[in-house]
Amino acid sequence: MGERQRLLEAEARSVHWRRWGPYLSERQWGTIREDYSPDGTAWEYFPHDHARSRAYRWGEDGLGGISDNHQRLCFALALWNGRDPILKERLFGLTGPQGNHGEDVKEYYFYLDSTPTHSYMKFLYKYPHAAFPYARLVEENAGRSRSEPEFELIDTGIFAESRYFDVTVEYAKAGADDILVRITAVNRGPEDAALHLLPTLWFRNTWDWDLGAPRPRLSAADGVAGAAAIAAEHPTLGQYRLLAEGMPELLFVENETNVTRVFGAAGPTHFPKDGINEYVVEGRAGAVNPAREGTKAAAHYHLPLKPGEPATVRLRLSAAAAPGSDGGPFGRAFDRTVAARLEEADEFYGLVIPPTLSVEGRSVMRQALGGMLWSKQFYHYDVKRWLAGDPTQPPPPPERRSGRNSDWTHLYNEDIISMPDKWEFPWYATWDLAFHTIPLALVDPEFAKSQLILFLREWYMHPNGQSPAYEWALGDVNPPVQAWAAWRVYKIDRRVRGVADREFLQKVFHKHLLNFTWWVNRKDPTGRNVFQGGFLGLDNIGVFDRSAPLPTGGFIEQSDGTSWMGMYCLNMLAMALELAREDPAYEDVASKFLEHFVYIAHATGHVGGQDVSLWDEEDGFFYDVLTLPDGQRRRLKVRSLVGLIPLFAVATWDAEHTDRLAGFTRRARWFGDNNPDYREHVAVTDKPGGGKRLLTSIVTTAQLPRLLRFMLDETEFLSPHGVRALSRYHKDHPYVLHVDGQDHQVSYDPAESSTSLFGGNSNWRGPVWFPVNFLLIESLQKFHHFFGDDFQIACPTGSDQLMSLSQVCAELSRRLARIFLPGPDGRRPVYGGAEIFWRDPHWRGLIPFHEYFHGDTGAGIGASHQTGWTGLVAKLLQQSGE
Repeated sequence: MGERQRLLEAEARSVHWRRWGPYLSERQWGTIREDYSPDGTAWEYFPHDHARSRAYRWGEDGLGGISDNHQRLCFALALWNGRDPILKERLFGLTGPQGNHGEDVKEYYFYLDSTPTHSYMKFLYKYPHAAFPYARLVEENAGRSRSEPEFELIDTGIFAESRYFDVTVEYAKAGADDILVRITAVNRGPEDAALHLLPTLWFRNTWDWDLGAPRPRLSAADGVAGAAAIAAEHPTLGQYRLLAEGMPELLFVENETNVTRVFGAAGPTHFPKDGINEYVVEGRAGAVNPAREGTKAAAHYHLPLKPGEPATVRLRLSAAAAPGSDGGPFGRAFDRTVAARLEEADEFYGLVIPPTLSVEGRSVMRQALGGMLWSKQFYHYDVKRWLAGDPTQPPPPPERRSGRNSDWTHLYNEDIISMPDKWEFPWYATWDLAFHTIPLALVDPEFAKSQLILFLREWYMHPNGQSPAYEWALGDVNPPVQAWAAWRVYKIDRRVRGVADREFLQKVFHKHLLNFTWWVNRKDPTGRNVFQGGFLGLDNIGVFDRSAPLPTGGFIEQSDGTSWMGMYCLNMLAMALELAREDPAYEDVASKFLEHFVYIAHATGHVGGQDVSLWDEEDGFFYDVLTLPDGQRRRLKVRSLVGLIPLFAVATWDAEHTDRLAGFTRRARWFGDNNPDYREHVAVTDKPGGGKRLLTSIVTTAQLPRLLRFMLDETEFLSPHGVRALSRYHKDHPYVLHVDGQDHQVSYDPAESSTSLFGGNSNWRGPVWFPVNFLLIESLQKFHHFFGDDFQIACPTGSDQLMSLSQVCAELSRRLARIFLPGPDGRRPVYGGAEIFWRDPHWRGLIPFHEYFHGDTGAGIGASHQTGWTGLVAKLLQQSGE
């Protein structure tokens, strides 16, 4: 059976191939869900130091682990090198206040492979021989300013002379509920070193929060020859067994809080969740249950390894009473099955990844897609229950009832969701998720569609039509890109499967009508089609914090907010026209979105109904307009993505397609005839071979070449690795606005943010970001579809090299892909100055997919495993090559 057959069976719900997957978070501590403080100090309320000893309320975390889709039963690795003060059960990193650039994971781990049904997965963790420098990482970063780079684990020298273990875990499914686990540890160092390996099985604690809640049970069971066994019994999951080859020692505790250690009080649990740590690290024999039962258990292997020596441990988690054949659960069939799943993964990706890519290009694309699939997580958050507290626990502080997320009491999340980064952002971000679905649709269109539908359901979307943003502030405003993603996924799915899923399109279209109305009612306060919206996902890009009251008073009429809404209109128009092909009832609403778009496009040149424009004719660029309390307006002349986002509001279509829609065509002609002032945003051209092609765009045909000259100028936006978020012009020419004796400044900042705005862990003042680059490329493709090769522009600006817009798109795509590909010297820009990644063969070729990238060098910055939207590189490689 191949992976495509498993996908079909999963879609038909005949076999639950997706029940088990990489659904563990990599950080549950320090999240909003686990925060019951009166003032919302999530990092301090549940710190890393508590994680080994304190039961989680809403989810679990682990190292390279898996769980079932409701996270009832979990499996992950625990490690000890004989020197660390604690077991390595989870990844360590700095909290937002600790890091000089916000929160940051301080570990090296890599998602090497995964199929969509997780029939085969591979994960690598690099574990130092020396004691992990927890304190030094905190102290060094605390002593650094925001103008200095972060102090990373590799900077401590702990990996010198390759003194570390490579720990690789592979998962292969012999059946939907029969998971083979193969863990391989290799001593990379020059001397003998011993590793304690503790594969761990546990139940998520669901019993401490309700009176009379049933308690699942783990216990030592009769094994098979040469293997120890742990029996798992759960009231809804049923019975499973974990078999551990080699008769390791089995250790049992309860997945419950060590109240004495955490709170300094007497606790009811004799064997709390940190008992295995105390037994192995501190040698406390009484820390584990001698009756060999509990709700958390580990198989303890001690592996002395010579230099370069590997050791392999095999386990099997199965619902079957006696899994396996041909020699038992660990007979020859075990390794044959793992090899078969890997071969099927190769066959699957052979149909997804273009054969024209180089070996390196294919590796980057596969790791990107593998990282996307590893970044799925079980996410549970019941806001009403979270605010009220649990009947068996002390009541939360009363301040919470009117605090964070208190107006989202309808929200109930308990699903598998694609995360931006399971350590730095182990909570969904709705606008990130929209971009995730594009590469995910290449390998699993059904999952991509289900994600888009999920966030439109009534237990996610607010009754007023707003989409939830993220758990830190569900009511924040991010760009409305979900309709764009739905339309793109619909088209990708149609190409991949050869069938148009019109039911999906109808579902998302109807719900987006509610969301669109929310935007119009809430973010166009004057009713004149120029939009606000706060920071709109671009964090610190503006002169001010655009989501807070302005120091000047008044408000900002946003070039990006208005353009996002223009793009939203055109996405809805595209969906309505598609649906109208089979149902004329959609023609009227298509007309509505066409006209609304034209109103928005026209308003960009007539802010507030006056002769004030977001477009600066002298500069040839779009800017935000600051409206002061006395009615004065002034442009905020920062050359940033805010001025390029108008390019996103563009669509083309062939007249013969709309001519078949008589009602739409009649209304569109009437509107054009009776509104001649609005025609500059609609253009018509002759198609090669006959017929007409139409263009609708905020950016007019006269503005387009002027705007592109900025975007393609290497002294402005165009970097060797994509389009910068802020023009490099501001390096030597900062923008300064004087307000009430204070200067508000925006300067080119190509690496981490040098300000604390939005926590300082995100920077839109110079780096390269994949999502907006992807949209720029797509927008230019649409312009090319209208203008054809006759439209030529210098690329780079000022050079003698003229390109069509299609060629410009290919050039931008190649620049972005080159971030991850080795150059002539073998170095990949993403690695920055970390030489171990290109000098050491055991690091070479391991790709981190960062949140964003240095505006000059292409080095990876921000969250180091945000494969989420940076996974768009897979789509770029697929459509444009290297």
